[in-house]
Amino acid sequence: MIKVCVCVCVCVCVCKMVVYRFLGVGGPVLVTGLIPRFSARFYNNLTNNNNNNNNNKLKNKNPVRSVSGLRDATHTLSTHTHSGSVCVAEREVRVRFAPSPTGFLHLGGLRTALYNFLFAKQHGGTFILRLEDTDQSRIVHGAAQDIEHTLEWAGIPPDESASRGGVYGPYVQSERLSLYSAAAASLIESGHAYYCFCTNHRLELLKKEALHRGQTPRYDNRCRHLHADQVQENLAQGKPHAIRFGLHAEAEPFEDLVFGWTGHAVGEVEGDPVILKNDGFPTYHLANVVDDAHMHVSHVLRGAEWLTSTCKHLQLYRALRTTPPTYAHLPLLLNPDGTKLSKRQGDIYISHFRQQGALPEALLDLITNCGSGFNSNRIGRNLNELISEFNVSKIVTHSAVLDLRKLPEFNRVHLQQRIEDGLQCRLLVDEVKNLLTLTYNDLIQERDVLDHNYILRVLHMRKRHISSVKDLVSPVYSYLWLRPSVSWQQLEEMSSESHDIIAHVMLVIKGRNGEYTPEFLTAELKLIAKTLKKTKYSSVMKILRLALTGQQQGPSVGEIMVSLGEDEVCCRLQRILEA
Repeated sequence: MIKVCVCVCVCVCVCKMVVYRFLGVGGPVLVTGLIPRFSARFYNNLTNNNNNNNNNKLKNKNPVRSVSGLRDATHTLSTHTHSGSVCVAEREVRVRFAPSPTGFLHLGGLRTALYNFLFAKQHGGTFILRLEDTDQSRIVHGAAQDIEHTLEWAGIPPDESASRGGVYGPYVQSERLSLYSAAAASLIESGHAYYCFCTNHRLELLKKEALHRGQTPRYDNRCRHLHADQVQENLAQGKPHAIRFGLHAEAEPFEDLVFGWTGHAVGEVEGDPVILKNDGFPTYHLANVVDDAHMHVSHVLRGAEWLTSTCKHLQLYRALRTTPPTYAHLPLLLNPDGTKLSKRQGDIYISHFRQQGALPEALLDLITNCGSGFNSNRIGRNLNELISEFNVSKIVTHSAVLDLRKLPEFNRVHLQQRIEDGLQCRLLVDEVKNLLTLTYNDLIQERDVLDHNYILRVLHMRKRHISSVKDLVSPVYSYLWLRPSVSWQQLEEMSSESHDIIAHVMLVIKGRNGEYTPEFLTAELKLIAKTLKKTKYSSVMKILRLALTGQQQGPSVGEIMVSLGEDEVCCRLQRILEA
């Protein structure tokens, strides 16, 4: 009986620990308004920041949150449910996509944003866009606006952002410097951080010495051991300084939703990291922890390259006495040759694909199809299907290979879906009309080709063969918009029966009795060929293709005739007879 009780108690404790980990809770929840060991300065800045933001952007909203603005017991409930095999708390799911505006959005960033969006929408949560612009020297002009505009174009707009506002703004890190300074000050007060007065020259010497010895460069933590009097003297003299966080040597194990239980003893292999630079800007390590806590981020879905740093961030959460979110690190996207997708590749930026005519849903389908995280994997999924089929527990740890050579096929499938949708097809007709005006303009001899119904017919006839509407204004399809210049001599060289062939075709069109389909026309053309003495069916097709398009290759003659319409076909054939 005693053994049974002990086992039950152990099981209950283990279950509680697992629940805490899944909920992002490191232990018993906090029930006080202020978190122990935080400085008053930190709370004043944090509370003032919230109040100012609410007054400026959300005067009519009264969000429920703790006095400090950080995650505590008022924001996390003890009950929980299951989605797939992933435990999700019955609390507000809040995720964020936090790119750096040091470049425009590329496929890797789009995949990370998409997975966060899918997770949020699947759980009725909030998708946040936060710009991490702490590295001011590398900021690219226009990148911040491009990132949000691209997410909107892709159909995955943020719920909270710099332009949309929100309860926990500002959503640009350079506008939140007071928060980071206050957090760094509280860490110094609690003994978890210290002032570092090492010059760039000394740090460079340490790096060179380590490389000379064949070692990985790391800071030697020299300033961690400065006496308090030395620190005060240096500060009084106004010596430039940064603030470093003191890492402890033990591993900080945590359960990642993708990689499972993991841990890295970062203090044994790395020097103490800078968390606040001498220009007052934070590094990523401090900023992302403070921001995630302040914005009540419940789950962090980010690239696997941050997996090792997570242990560092967990130490910061512990030092700040606040609850960390639940982590899910996404495997990398690789090129077919096994190299990592990089911003240095000019052809991976979303703007490049937009210029090429790629559809947003095709890009989303491609970057999810090549990886994992879904209950099924097939081409042609729309955004609603991606949301319903997304499953974090299905994400595997190995990297995904992205083959951009498949994009035209994905685009073709999704373009066909748009053509078959009445509302979207009307938009495509307008797009084609604009492209025709820009491409051919005064060259168009017959303005009927700009008619809505004509373009609509062309789209439906070619929907299984084009991967972009831009294909329709390429030289291959110029015959659809411009009448070709074909002489009678060209046809006579192919067959002396060309006159009879054209005359028979025009009779078929005039006596068709309302039937005008590729199948009907193909059957009639075969009958015409049987009446000829010198010309085979294949040659009949070549003659008609040349007469109607000026080309020797292309779609079937039946499809060409239906695309052009009976009036235009008769017009073109009559012109040749009269030439």
